[in-house]
Amino acid sequence: MSMFGDWFSEDEDDIFMGSPKSKFFDVSRQASKEIVEEETDKIIEKLAVLEMIISEDKGENFDINEFIKEYTLENYEKVKAMKKGLYVEFTGEIICRLDS
Repeated sequence: MSMFGDWFSEDEDDIFMGSPKSKFFDVSRQASKEIVEEETDKIIEKLAVLEMIISEDKGENFDINEFIKEYTLENYEKVKAMKKGLYVEFTGEIICRLDS
């Protein structure tokens, strides 16, 4: 069970219908291209920094993709919950920019 319980589960009776992932893509398709590009750039920058932190002092044979694959397998439920949370966060960032 996810650490967030049923917060992010889909519910057919929910007026918002859909998962955090589907809502993210719905919002990103409707937002302006400039806002989506800027927010995507922030996501890529965050990913770059995290990869650099993880790879630091690991040596030249370190394979970050293999590390991520193994970590995901060992922590699937936590990763799944975090991923959903990030979709909510990124969707919120785009929505906040729409109002300004």
